[in-house]
Amino acid sequence: MVHLVAAIGLGAQEVGADALAEAFAAFDLFGLTGEDWAQMLGAVERGEGPPVDWGLLQQRADVLGPVQQASDEELLRARTVLLGLRWFYGLYAMHALFMPDTPALAALRARIDEWGMFALLDHVISLSPSPRHFAHGLAVCLEPLFDGLYETLMEQLAADPGLFQLPGNEAGGAAGFMETWTRILREQTARAQERVEVTDGPPCPSSTLR
Repeated sequence: MVHLVAAIGLGAQEVGADALAEAFAAFDLFGLTGEDWAQMLGAVERGEGPPVDWGLLQQRADVLGPVQQASDEELLRARTVLLGLRWFYGLYAMHALFMPDTPALAALRARIDEWGMFALLDHVISLSPSPRHFAHGLAVCLEPLFDGLYETLMEQLAADPGLFQLPGNEAGGAAGFMETWTRILREQTARAQERVEVTDGPPCPSSTLR
């Protein structure tokens, strides 16, 4: 974890491919060994290959093996983790769609950022998954890394459950939150229309002849 955090904060080049390979192997991501990671990351570091393709890594990984070896309890837990992370991921992503912010929502995003996990969640999570995508997500959520993130986010949620309580409008609750979000979206839509009108200029005279 220290190596991964250092790579996020200082840059992967400061940590080095060998240290990152050991870190990824320690988390047992995608079932790849330290040698597998070292070979791929070393090639990228030397400029001999493209940026790491998570889809390709997933294809190379043994996805079926861990599922076959997992107990019923482990599979149920992975399903709980996957569904929970989908919800947390959705809350994070909606922030970019002008969703009002609250201290509780900001704290959840901060936890995900502290773990440097949004890019991984963005790859693994689908809000409308196909059966194949859901199965892959279930296999990935058998990994201790995702289970640990889920537990951390649940602890944060328990510590501050007021996700939709806007500061200064606590009495409005979720209804007030949605009213505020709807108003913001309407305002943003109006501003976008104004920018289009300014860019396009006044309407063509022929378009006014009816």
